[in-house]
Amino acid sequence: MANVVQAGPKEITIRGIILGIVITLVFTAAQVYLGLKVGLTFATSIPAAVISMALLSAFKDATIQENNIVQTIASAAGTLASVIFVLPGLLMIGWWAHVPFWPTFGACAIGGVLGVMYTVPLRRALVSQSDLPYPEGVAAAEVLKVGTSSRSGAAEGKLGLMAVIWGSATSALFAAAAGAKVMAAEVAVYFKTGSGATGIGAASSLALLGAGHLMGITVGIAMLVGLIIAWGVLVPVLTSIDPMPALSAADHALGAWSKQVRIIGAGAIGAAAIVTLAGLGKPVLGGLKSALETARKAKMSGAEIPRADQDLPIFIVGLVTLLAMVPAGWLMASFLQGGVLSSIALPLVIVGVGYIVVAGVFAAAVCGYMAGLIGSSNSPVSGIAILTILGASLSVGFVGKHMMGPEVAHALVAYALFVTTVVLAVAVIGNDNLQDLKTGQLVGATPWKQQVGLLIGVGAGSAVVPLVLELLNRANGFAGAPNIGVISASPLAAPQATLISTLAKGVISHNLDWKLVGYGAALGLLLVIVDFVIRKASKDRYSLPPLGVGLAIYLPSAVTAPVVVGAVTGWLFERAVENATWGETAKRIGVLIMSGFIVGESLFNVGLAGLIVATGVGEPLAIPNSMGEGTQMLIALVLGGAIVGGLYRWAARNAEKVAA
Repeated sequence: MANVVQAGPKEITIRGIILGIVITLVFTAAQVYLGLKVGLTFATSIPAAVISMALLSAFKDATIQENNIVQTIASAAGTLASVIFVLPGLLMIGWWAHVPFWPTFGACAIGGVLGVMYTVPLRRALVSQSDLPYPEGVAAAEVLKVGTSSRSGAAEGKLGLMAVIWGSATSALFAAAAGAKVMAAEVAVYFKTGSGATGIGAASSLALLGAGHLMGITVGIAMLVGLIIAWGVLVPVLTSIDPMPALSAADHALGAWSKQVRIIGAGAIGAAAIVTLAGLGKPVLGGLKSALETARKAKMSGAEIPRADQDLPIFIVGLVTLLAMVPAGWLMASFLQGGVLSSIALPLVIVGVGYIVVAGVFAAAVCGYMAGLIGSSNSPVSGIAILTILGASLSVGFVGKHMMGPEVAHALVAYALFVTTVVLAVAVIGNDNLQDLKTGQLVGATPWKQQVGLLIGVGAGSAVVPLVLELLNRANGFAGAPNIGVISASPLAAPQATLISTLAKGVISHNLDWKLVGYGAALGLLLVIVDFVIRKASKDRYSLPPLGVGLAIYLPSAVTAPVVVGAVTGWLFERAVENATWGETAKRIGVLIMSGFIVGESLFNVGLAGLIVATGVGEPLAIPNSMGEGTQMLIALVLGGAIVGGLYRWAARNAEKVAA
């Protein structure tokens, strides 16, 4: 039996756990709103690490490993919130009128726990013995090292906290201005193109600009290409083929996009995702094999296990995995109880639990590998969700095909969405676990303590998701849902959930427009080829991520246009400070300002939803005024530009002072 070395620095502490949970609660609320509005989420590890270092610096005995545990707990917020890519689909199809707490909590918590357990055996192969770059894990480790290694590092940590605060405050005020109707919530222009129409819209959102900065110029350019394909080619062509002179340019263009172009975009995302994931099959299987072999050798040799190489015992991992299947089965059975599927509940529960086991292992392994390859934020979670819903729909559809009818099909779609929610939670937490473990490896952390920390974060995040989701459901509702009793007239788009529920209905009810999906799939394959050629010709210096292009075709231009602007302005800022001695510090501060943009705007809108519910008024902040639409758009552009430019200059100026 292997001996275990127990000595080590202070890591899991009561204060660290409390701080990690508080950050998780705040960031999860922000992530849920952002994901429902725009279909995107962001990694929370770095801003959590900065906040942790700034606050724990008040304690002389705080360690880099303790700060690492805080960011590990809080990182669950950045990933677990991705379940809202699926869950609102149950409201959109009318299966739920309100978000029930316990089923939603259970789906998130069970999936999150399994995501940790499934990736524990992969740590050695994919982290400690791997040359995968883990860009976000390495970046988080660098932030922790800089912030705790010196006096200037401590000063940068405090500056970083101020950057998050300034970013949050300004984006909240900017969103409040839109809520008060003193500036336009969207800057848009639509026009006729002969017998057709097209245009472009961009939401007045600092959160989206921040998301673009964090995603980087490569994804930004890919989204720009997607915008050009959608609004420069497909919308004008399709509206010209089907002219509607009675409609305004905006209605004509948006109608063609929502009914046709969006389906083409979904096909492009699906094809690109399948090809991307297929390419990962061999390295993932190799990683699994290596992990199991390493564990077997360590056990047989009886060698001493260093503290920095201690995982949760494999016996505990196996036991927790098996025990988790009991509440998973109960959750599935409760979901089916008393409905039209009661007579086939047992086979459906067996299929559901089996699918969570098999698809969950695959999804966690693939997502974990992709975290190492391209980072958590850039991992094509949309692709995993698409493949998962297709597999779940086919599986449950096969069980219920002998009794198929409108009511049965409706219930099967709902059940497929619920099963997919659990599998997606497995995938995204698996993704996050390996990213965190890479950070831990670089700062001398104990793996099993990080794994426990992430389980704590999963519990906290799982409790927040249903509460915030129900609050937003009552205040705003979701596009395409019945929205009975909803107060505001501005439903949230929830674009990813719309896509996933549309695919589920199409597979089970056989009513998906496969012709448009096929066109999109062909476009997706063409984009994969273009990306391959660009990578080959540039020796991997440049790329055109096909999933980024597909997402920009599928998502509204109001979402993607600000992301593109944010990516370009972020790139220009980083180019401007690149050669300065304080350039890297300025870049880190810029990232934290942009993270603050996302947190501030999102939390403001969650608070606004609470105000809407409390007052029963759809626009409680609106101030009557006589300003025209053009004037309000101009105010949004000028104010947004002033805030972004001013804070970039603030970041550069203060980075120079800290580095001096």
